[in-house]
Amino acid sequence: MARSTTKDAQALFHSLRSAYSATPTNLKIIDLYVIFAVLTAIIQVGYMAIVGSFPFNSFLSGVLSCVGTAVLAVCLRIQVNKENKEFKDLPPERAFADFVLCNLVLHLVIMNFLG
Repeated sequence: MARSTTKDAQALFHSLRSAYSATPTNLKIIDLYVIFAVLTAIIQVGYMAIVGSFPFNSFLSGVLSCVGTAVLAVCLRIQVNKENKEFKDLPPERAFADFVLCNLVLHLVIMNFLG
């Protein structure tokens, strides 16, 4: 029984890897950016757990900045994906401009929250 579970897991991993290899390069770059933002938020939470949260507003600003950026990047990935029929009329340049503008607004709010 354990062998079949291991083989199923290996087959699933192999099929996911082969399907992801067909993903365009620009989507892979966005995926790496999302992973970086999430890992940065996790590192900040770990640091807060070890050292403490003295300037709590700074901690919240940093984590919300990372999470907000990751969410905006996922939205960009959805809009830029060619296989997504819902955004087929939206040019990628417009989606990227929206991403930059939303990031600017997000970080202005976060800078204001730092106090």
